Amino acid sequence: MKTNNSLTPSYFQFTVFADYGPLRYLLFSLSLLIYITIISANVAIVLSVCLETSLHQPMYIFICSLCLNSLYGSTGFFPRFLMDLLSDTHFISFPFCFLQVYITNTYLGHELTLLTIMAYDRFVAVCQPLHYHSKMTFRTVLLLLIFAVLYPLCVLGFFVYHVSSLPLCENQLPRIFCTIWVIIKLPCVDTTVISIASQIIAVISVFIPLFFVLYTYLHILLVCRRGSSEFRGKALQTCLPHIVTFGNFCISLFCEFSMTMYNVEEVNTFSIALSLEFLIIPPIMNPLVYGLNLPQIKGVIFGFLRAEKMVRST
Repeated sequence: MKTNNSLTPSYFQFTVFADYGPLRYLLFSLSLLIYITIISANVAIVLSVCLETSLHQPMYIFICSLCLNSLYGSTGFFPRFLMDLLSDTHFISFPFCFLQVYITNTYLGHELTLLTIMAYDRFVAVCQPLHYHSKMTFRTVLLLLIFAVLYPLCVLGFFVYHVSSLPLCENQLPRIFCTIWVIIKLPCVDTTVISIASQIIAVISVFIPLFFVLYTYLHILLVCRRGSSEFRGKALQTCLPHIVTFGNFCISLFCEFSMTMYNVEEVNTFSIALSLEFLIIPPIMNPLVYGLNLPQIKGVIFGFLRAEKMVRST
């Protein structure tokens, strides 16, 4: 179970998987359906933005990036989870466990930075429309996307690497996937300082973007109040999907942070469901919200479907 060079186990064991018998096949089918839905919905948005030149605008590029991130995060969880549902043993190697930790956490970081950037994009579009094209240039959009990708990768990469280098005395994970908040309790050395520092960094990383988004949308609401009814309608049409998406993501973060407060012995079905919220709901909700509420994207998707139907009928 342990390596020769250190106390660190060579694998971890998920301890909350129960023997569901034939029910496991129902859970597997439901989970596979959710995964296929996530892939199909997000790929539809990505292809619509990439193939339709009229959607090559900052807002739609950010939406495309959000959907790509949903595919990234879901792929870091579902394949392994589906395999565990059908397996009689639930072991994961040390490197793959930390790889899953890295993917799921960077997925959260990318989502947060992208939603913050999208709030800034809507702020400029509504509050400073005459300067929008001069501020949101292709170079600016590219730099913002690079920052949104590299910042979580670097910050979380350093943190995950530091935790992975600690000697671990246990290999029992009371979760259905690898999470840093559980692993950080397993080292043989005292990790109180690391745990507190990580929680402080997590709170700061969440609340600064949250306050920025609230600040931008407060300004947007003030501008909409002074505008005409037509202006308010157009502004809400583009801003409402982002408000819904950001609100849904905040609920997901709350559920994830709530899980960190559970003791190992208190893990139950409800807490497991909470831990999956951020990996399931946003990847499904994001493409549906944007695909159904933005007529430009909806028109492109329906156009593709009509064209495919005509090709099949000929």
